[in-house]
Amino acid sequence: MRATLFLATILSALLITGCCDCRKTRKLERPLVGTEWQLIQIMGREVKNADENFTLLLQSNGSAVGMGRCNRFWATYSTGERRALAFTDISSTRRMCPDIETENEYFDMLESVTHYEMDASIMILLSEGTLVAMMQPVATTR
Repeated sequence: MRATLFLATILSALLITGCCDCRKTRKLERPLVGTEWQLIQIMGREVKNADENFTLLLQSNGSAVGMGRCNRFWATYSTGERRALAFTDISSTRRMCPDIETENEYFDMLESVTHYEMDASIMILLSEGTLVAMMQPVATTR
C-alpha cells in the first residue's frame, strides 16, 4: 500500500513536470555517464544521505563503480534504446559492516535494473517498469 502511494506520488510529479517548461528540466538533467549518483530511495524506503554512502558512477568505458554501505563495488553496464540499462558482473570487497542487509539489497537492486528515467536531476531506476530506486547527483564541494 505504501509503495503504491509512493509510486502514485512519483507518477503525479512526473506528469506535473511534463507540463512545465522543458528547457528548465533539461538544464537540471545530469548525464547518465560521468555523473556520480547517490541513492536517496530504495524499494519505497528513503535513504538518509548523512548516514549512508551508496554511490554509483557509470564510466564511458562500460564499467560502473561505487560504494555500498561500507564496501566498494565494480560492475559492467550496458545501455540501449528507450533508456534500457543493465548491470552485470557485480563484484565487491567483503568488509563486514553493521547493516550488510541494506548493502546486499542495493547490489541486488542494481542487478534487477532494466531501465532508467530522468526527472530533472533525479535518476529513477526501474525493473520491468517497477520503481526500484531513485538517485541524485552527489553534491560537490568545489
